[in-house]
Amino acid sequence: MFKIKLDGGKTMEVEESLFWHTTSHIMAQAVKRVFPNAKLAIGPAIENGFYYDFDVEKPFSEEDLKSIEEEMKKIVKEDLRLERFELPRDEAIKLMEEKNEPYKVELIKDLKEGETISFYKQGDFTDLCRGPHLLSTGSVKAFKLLSTSGAYWRGNEKNKMLQRIYAVSFPKASMLEEHLAMLEEAKQRDHRKIGKDLELFMTHELVGSGLPLYLPKGATIRRLLERYIQDKEIALGYSHVYTPSLANVSLYKTSGHWDHYKDDMFPPMQMENEELVLRPMNCPHHMLVYKNKLHSYKELPIRIGELANDFRYEASGSVCGLERVRQMCQNDAHLFVRPDQIKDEVGNVLKLIVEVYQKDFGFSKDSFKYRLSLRDKNNKEKYIDNDAMWETAESQLREILKELNIDFYEAEGEAAFYGPKIDIQIKTALNHDVTIPTCQLDFALPERFDLEYIGSDGEKYRPVVIHRAILGTSDRFISFLIEETKGHFPLWLAPTQVKVLSIGENQVEYAKQIVSKLAGANIRVELDDREEKIGYKIREAQLQKVPYMLIIGQKEVDNEMVGVRSSKEGDLGAMSYNDFVDKIKSEIKL
Repeated sequence: MFKIKLDGGKTMEVEESLFWHTTSHIMAQAVKRVFPNAKLAIGPAIENGFYYDFDVEKPFSEEDLKSIEEEMKKIVKEDLRLERFELPRDEAIKLMEEKNEPYKVELIKDLKEGETISFYKQGDFTDLCRGPHLLSTGSVKAFKLLSTSGAYWRGNEKNKMLQRIYAVSFPKASMLEEHLAMLEEAKQRDHRKIGKDLELFMTHELVGSGLPLYLPKGATIRRLLERYIQDKEIALGYSHVYTPSLANVSLYKTSGHWDHYKDDMFPPMQMENEELVLRPMNCPHHMLVYKNKLHSYKELPIRIGELANDFRYEASGSVCGLERVRQMCQNDAHLFVRPDQIKDEVGNVLKLIVEVYQKDFGFSKDSFKYRLSLRDKNNKEKYIDNDAMWETAESQLREILKELNIDFYEAEGEAAFYGPKIDIQIKTALNHDVTIPTCQLDFALPERFDLEYIGSDGEKYRPVVIHRAILGTSDRFISFLIEETKGHFPLWLAPTQVKVLSIGENQVEYAKQIVSKLAGANIRVELDDREEKIGYKIREAQLQKVPYMLIIGQKEVDNEMVGVRSSKEGDLGAMSYNDFVDKIKSEIKL
């Protein structure tokens, strides 16, 4: 919420979206003044500001943005009142035709018959809009036009390319300064930039959007992460499997994904007498793994895990580095439990999440929020139709969170289509809430796949399934970790843990011996024996975020020592090789 001052010195609170939407009208009015022939499209508020799309003769330049900002300042100074009025459909179309606004005419024609058609007027500017808005333009005290880009009308590549201006505004200049500083910090943390600088991953148009290629250093990080989580799961009694990335469409019709998730899947491929599709998730395969043989109640819980490639049909405009991709490796598991085991198993999953994120990766407890994600009762067609199942599952998760004394909040409409879930929201370094680990309760898929176990009385019973992901996907977790650490990975995860730097040619042989011994001790090491000044080599190793550098000069050679430099602590002085290895190995241990 923003606080704004009114006439007479009073203040009132308004939603950020309302404030930003009003500023989008101010920007549109300024564009029309500077570029009278510009045609208006849409200008909504978004998560961190707003944008407006315009049909103009050529893309906006930096100079154009400056001119628009100057005109916006004039409009704010004029303190124009925003006045709402309504028109019948025919009159609304006529008004927009007279103003030569074809995109507004199209929007009006697409409205349902009988729907209210409203406009907002400020001075000489009128725009089609539902509102609401601020009372006047004078409340907008600070704003910044951030960037421009091309955008297809209505997001359809068959339509005309428009020009979009992204911007943000605030009721105080200090708030704008703080926001711009945050944006600059976000640029420095952008995992796409760091990933390129550190040679972790790449993309290429010949491969396709949303399909990153892991380079050797990025592949090292991913391999270590996946081994780490597998080892943890195996120690907790998980059994890992491999299942195919393709499956018959019938599998997803049985699971319900075809009815509820088809739009997010790639189109099926016709293969002789069957239709195959790339899987969007692994649970249907794991249902069949469980069903492969009959189980006794004594065997439960059965925990089936997999690091599996999944595929989702993401629009090209929404894919982003490793954060949002079309092929992802999911750290997935499904726990098949008796009803009396639900509480303990969900509790164990939550304990594992805390161990991974707080103990091993060092995230603060205060950065965690627990969300109980429920179905939207007013939009039931999105979910499997079984009211009794939903009531039971939601109430059980709610009771578990309460019994474990975990503070949580509830969010309708955030459940999976087959059941409610506990999502852990993590506050990032950029103050964003992201959901990575999750734990879901499912009574539906066991029913759909007719899963059973033999109880102590010899009768057949239905198990309950707990879906859980600790790292989420390897890809998204790595993008999250890059941005949280700015590429300064924990020592155990750093692709290069030590870089050995020789000062001159006479020290190269000794440096090579150190490299060989470190590699033999399972420490990831690189040698820089180029004929460059040592200061240059150190700066380059620092830019590559290498945790430790070993400087090898003649003094180190003569005394059989290594000069140790830490990326965090700076120069640590000379050490024996054995002392350094003991130091680094103690730090590598989780």
